[in-house]
Amino acid sequence: MNDKTHDRTAMIVEPQFASVTAEQGPLELECGERLTDVTVCYETWGTLNEERSNAILICHALSGSAHAAGWHDGDDRPGWWHDMIGPGKAFDTDRYFVVCSNVLGGCYGTTGPCSPHPADGRPWGIRFPIVTVRDMVSVQRRLMDLLGIERWFSVAGGSLGGMQALEWAWRYPDRVLSVMPLATSAALSPQGIAFNEVGRQAIMSDPHWNNGDYYDRTQKPDKGLSIARMIGHITYLSDESMMQKFGRRGRALRDFHFGHKEGYHFDVESYLHYKGNQFTQRFDANTYLYVTKAMDLFDLPAEAGSLKSAFRNPRARFLVVSFSSDWLFPPVQSREIVQGLRANLADVTYYEVQSDKGHDAFLIEVDELTQIVRRFLNRVEIKGESHFATTPSKI
Repeated sequence: MNDKTHDRTAMIVEPQFASVTAEQGPLELECGERLTDVTVCYETWGTLNEERSNAILICHALSGSAHAAGWHDGDDRPGWWHDMIGPGKAFDTDRYFVVCSNVLGGCYGTTGPCSPHPADGRPWGIRFPIVTVRDMVSVQRRLMDLLGIERWFSVAGGSLGGMQALEWAWRYPDRVLSVMPLATSAALSPQGIAFNEVGRQAIMSDPHWNNGDYYDRTQKPDKGLSIARMIGHITYLSDESMMQKFGRRGRALRDFHFGHKEGYHFDVESYLHYKGNQFTQRFDANTYLYVTKAMDLFDLPAEAGSLKSAFRNPRARFLVVSFSSDWLFPPVQSREIVQGLRANLADVTYYEVQSDKGHDAFLIEVDELTQIVRRFLNRVEIKGESHFATTPSKI
């Protein structure tokens, strides 16, 4: 048995489901509405120790899911952060109990627009209430309680996942020992909001969207969702990575004309069409609307009064990581987070990873990120409960 086969056999994982309202009562949302029946889908790796002190929460990005590592039976590829989670990896499952849950409003098992409405059993569609990052974290906190975990050893995530990690630090400072926001910001920029809105309009302009009521129809708003994904995917890459990957290569001009079913000339166009069409096979259009809006609404400085106020009396150790070519969440936004933390004498370590991979670098630059995360977790483990900071770390 080769190493790859052994890795796959050792990391077969099954999704788990829990009701976070059955015993804990209705979930009050930030928008003022409440959900009386919320199921959360989650996966775990490793073993929770007797003290229940080695649990790490991984928060996923926009199109992610609870399936962060390992394989499901029949999978042709592992979870989205498989190279980071497992025995001997950055999030070493020989040492840590790793948890990842699908966000509220998602389409991978957690209650969202495609879930049945309790009143009539039909999918919620756009009847589903607007949810925020705070609501997503509230569901994670309820799951934490169901698992009997008093404090996360660490909360980590990139992009939208990084926003959730920051919300944990602000909303539940006594329940996180360390926090790792990667490739993220304390508030999405106007440019990021603009890209999200164009994607949402692409979906809602698709005639098959049908005002969000398409679940029992043969035709879904796949064209709109595909375009939304194409727009989003452009923001995840960098100009340099696209030049290296595609250049200006393409088919001969004589083989191209508008209106052809494969109406593209350049390789980069073909790639975007492929990515967009592939996305429609695994993601829900209404979920795209809700989760991108949650990203838009996240504004930690406004919520707390300022970034300095958000991190007042910091109780966690922080690792903030940005990537040099990320223009969706540029390094300057991570440095703003660091400045807010340091203004409160927080224990914070900051890295700007040099990479030409754009925003996707937090999923791709595994080798360097592994070293950074491993060193940080080792330091947290050594200090343990003596994590109350007195002086800030240097970059």
